[in-house]
Amino acid sequence: MPAYLIIHPREQRKDDAVIEGDDLKLTVTDGWAVFTDHAGICLAIPAGLGAQIQRVDEQQGPAPQKE
Repeated sequence: MPAYLIIHPREQRKDDAVIEGDDLKLTVTDGWAVFTDHAGICLAIPAGLGAQIQRVDEQQGPAPQKE
């Protein structure tokens, strides 16, 4: 299940948050980080906010390389 940690700059004094969902997708476009699921947009963060977004779920390893 995709999960993302959203870390806000300390000077903003906002709590960090985790957002997750089975069909959660992150798209970065036009200065926004937009999280969507089957129902549509569930969270949008402007790039100017200075937040960091890290994927924190257990991802599959890299694809096998051809020899």
